[in-house]
Amino acid sequence: MEAINTENQLIELQKQLEVFFQEEKKHHEFCPVRDIMDRFGDKWSLLAILNLGYSGITRFNELKSKIDGISQRMLTVTLRSLERDGLITRKIYAEIPPRVEYELTPLGIGLLQKLLDLAQWASGSMEEIVSARAKYDLRNQ
Repeated sequence: MEAINTENQLIELQKQLEVFFQEEKKHHEFCPVRDIMDRFGDKWSLLAILNLGYSGITRFNELKSKIDGISQRMLTVTLRSLERDGLITRKIYAEIPPRVEYELTPLGIGLLQKLLDLAQWASGSMEEIVSARAKYDLRNQ
């Protein structure tokens, strides 16, 4: 029975992918899916989204201290890109020194939910992945 269930799941996934590939053929020069995947697929954007999801409203320097290894410039570039995509909002307070806070938008929260689904899949599949890697490494020594 499992083989049939898995086979049906694969057929459903192929139908969903067919829509994606049909759209891709129409827009060779610009694929929005690839563009968005690149955005949240880079490690700094991912870490910024995860930290903002965990902490809520966060100031720039606080966020910088939570993302190990990121430079001030890279965090600025990353946050501007995420803001441009509508995933976060930035609020500037007219104080001395200026205070800037960042927060996920509803769109960003939606992305965070999908990232958490992926993280849960990875966590639940880790044993199988480690086993597959070990088998592969043994075959390819």
